[in-house]
Amino acid sequence: MGLFDGLMGNASNVDKKDIMRDYEQLFVNGEEVNVAFKVIRDLFIFTDKRLILVDKQGLIGKKTSYHSIMYKSISHFSVETAGTFDMDSELKIWISGNLEPLVSKNFKKDSNIFEIQKVLASVCG
Repeated sequence: MGLFDGLMGNASNVDKKDIMRDYEQLFVNGEEVNVAFKVIRDLFIFTDKRLILVDKQGLIGKKTSYHSIMYKSISHFSVETAGTFDMDSELKIWISGNLEPLVSKNFKKDSNIFEIQKVLASVCG
């Protein structure tokens, strides 16, 4: 998966070293990035301690929201694949105590959404 896939809404893998360098202010001492996925401008960063969601907002992405979710807080998640008339796939993540999903992210194809689901299953299982 490359730049074009990221722009089209597909999850593309991001190099761990780039994430550690570009977002070093987010990590605690000794925290390591396991894997990271980019969807358009947003990031899913899976570390050895937590999931960090980076949400770039606005047209130029100057304002950024960083959401940290401890793996033990994730109660369940779902993946909905694209259908014949619905071209988007969707990932939802629920946090303990919430009836509504905390995270709801659309993907243009269901290709790497399953990679994100596998990582979620491995860290939450």
